[in-house]
Amino acid sequence: MEERSGEPPRIYRESTHTEETGRKLLTVIGEYAQIAGWIASDAGRHQEAAQTYGLGMSAAREAGDTTLESNLVGSLAYQLANIGDPSEAAALATAAVEAAGPHAPARARALAWDRLAWARTREEDAQAAIRALGEAGDALAADRGQYGPAYLYWVDTRELQIMEARVQTELRRPLRAVPLLTEVLSQYDTAHTRELALYLSWLAVALTDANEPEEAAKTARRMLELSADVASDRTADRARVVLDRLEPYDSVPEVRELLASYPLGA
Repeated sequence: MEERSGEPPRIYRESTHTEETGRKLLTVIGEYAQIAGWIASDAGRHQEAAQTYGLGMSAAREAGDTTLESNLVGSLAYQLANIGDPSEAAALATAAVEAAGPHAPARARALAWDRLAWARTREEDAQAAIRALGEAGDALAADRGQYGPAYLYWVDTRELQIMEARVQTELRRPLRAVPLLTEVLSQYDTAHTRELALYLSWLAVALTDANEPEEAAKTARRMLELSADVASDRTADRARVVLDRLEPYDSVPEVRELLASYPLGA
């Protein structure tokens, strides 16, 4: 996207259209900015992603689309929670919850709360994280198939389960995380290679924390094999996290063999 940061693309700025058409154009710009931002973020181009999300936020705000604005603000919060300042991420995630408001579609509210749960987890605020997970579940439970943006199609009970498992893993609560992840992964579509690899990485870490290094190594190997051909900075980062967490168990044969096959820093 070669437009100036924070400004809608030229097709909007330099074309003549009705107010209604203008709002629709701004909404489309915001939706495409969210997709482009996510792709840039997953490729490790975080500054580009932040700028693109910013453009989308401006477009959504000008269109008066608070649901879309919430999604974009939450996307930036999620990126910051993973690679930046957790406190700043939590502030942005809170803003996303507020932007959605009480009248947004249930899935939009659930997603905003879910991202806040992750940001609070990265802040190491366990109580706030668990509370936000509860709010996300309550929001989704109110979904009665009402109209909502198509881009929220993927927000469902399974996704909330995955986030809960990730939160419990990050908080070092493997007895809660392992059953959740095991259940989700038993039903997961193996065609979604990137997501499957990411979720396996969380299971490998949770199993390590549960003092099950043999099973963790087995899970990690599957994750690493799946992600070998996936061009994702996120999966590469998770691979490093998994191997680092397993390194203290290198006296275990399964772990030693795994580390030999996938040496850290290689």
